[in-house]
Amino acid sequence: MSPRIAPRIAIVGGGISGLAAAHRLRTLLGREAVITVLEQRDRTGGVLHTVDLAGVPFDVGAEAFLARRPEVPALLDELGLIGRIVHPTGARASVRAAGRTGPLPGATLMGVPTSAARLDDVLSPDGLAAVAAEPAAPLDWSRDADPALGMLLRERFGAEVTERLADPLLGGVYAGRVDALSLRATVPALAAALDAGATSLTAAADRAVGVGPAPAGGPVFGAVEGGYQVLLAALAAASGALLRLRTTVRELERTATGWRLTLGPVPAPEYLDVDAVVLAVPAPAAARLLATAAPNSARAAGEIELASSVVVALAYEPDAVTLPGTSGVLVAADEPLAIKAATHSTTKWAHLSPDGLVRLRASLGRFGEAATLQVDDAELVAWVRADLAALTGTTAAPVAVHVQRWGGGLPQYAPGHLDRVAAIEQGLPAGLAVAGAALHGVGVPACIATGRAAAERVAGALVPVA
Repeated sequence: MSPRIAPRIAIVGGGISGLAAAHRLRTLLGREAVITVLEQRDRTGGVLHTVDLAGVPFDVGAEAFLARRPEVPALLDELGLIGRIVHPTGARASVRAAGRTGPLPGATLMGVPTSAARLDDVLSPDGLAAVAAEPAAPLDWSRDADPALGMLLRERFGAEVTERLADPLLGGVYAGRVDALSLRATVPALAAALDAGATSLTAAADRAVGVGPAPAGGPVFGAVEGGYQVLLAALAAASGALLRLRTTVRELERTATGWRLTLGPVPAPEYLDVDAVVLAVPAPAAARLLATAAPNSARAAGEIELASSVVVALAYEPDAVTLPGTSGVLVAADEPLAIKAATHSTTKWAHLSPDGLVRLRASLGRFGEAATLQVDDAELVAWVRADLAALTGTTAAPVAVHVQRWGGGLPQYAPGHLDRVAAIEQGLPAGLAVAGAALHGVGVPACIATGRAAAERVAGALVPVA
């Protein structure tokens, strides 16, 4: 009997999706499997990144995860890190609209008003009248429809709900404009309620927030004490994968026995032969690598565009700044400010102020605005400080600053996104899988889920999955 040959798997991309895939593959395939993670950057994590901000670990990519999704707590539990989960203080968010800052209204579905929403602090009398009239307006809806959410909201509620509620909320998630985001991909519960016969958007929002069992108690969001670097390092170690940083994958091709990846510079290529591949890279990179092996998947991935953004993190002496007692502020799309949101980090997260310093972060940039971000770091910081002065009266100089640029950091879920994702996944041959934020959600739990699902797909093509 010939000896059993250990399976060889390459994972292209060392972000959270790729590392989650590596960890799951180790569990499924055992110690003998040869798992190689290929990452173009000089670090793991992708758009998760923890930096030192005045002596405290501080996340300048995603800062939180949905605690009511199981993926992050389950993974931290597997890694022996469940005790590192922290939750927000309970401070409420605010919104800047019409030149005023007030509480972010409750009783909306990602900014879509329910009948219980109280919007007096955000909308004008005309805007309130448009919301009140929406339930009685005839609705023309098709179960095959996937309109841009913003266009539908403008038609039904007018501009103010779109620009002062939905755009700030979803713009923060996708770094995009709500006018270009898919209803079905971004607010699927609303689309499901419309498909089920809701006669207005208000009724659909009512049905969506009331369908099913009441959500479990406890905080909505969580974070990792010590930053996401703690999770990333533990995942990489537990996976036992060979991690190759500063490694570019230029080509992927099918061979008689599996897959060949071409690595490194054109003048001096290196070849890596494996039995299976997981692509955990942004959609344009996936499209390029899939062009020969899965052309239909490549075409669909190539239709997914990316948005660029910037996070500016700042730390202040405690007597130099007085923040409102809110977790942060979302900025309406029609406000004359550069930032789209600011998180009052040490108000929102108690563990981020062990030394009494006040730490916060501001976000800039939406889809289509990459050119406006092509200025130097000093100018970006100046924009943020000017906006903080307008919002909080803070004019003091910070004691520490970090500027984090995310070029092409977030995929845009344009109308038809779900069809594109289906085409990507259905066009893949056995032994090849994709993972990442371009598929089923941009949040950390969704990315982990895609990484684990990709691992199970390729492992299933090699051996029966336990």
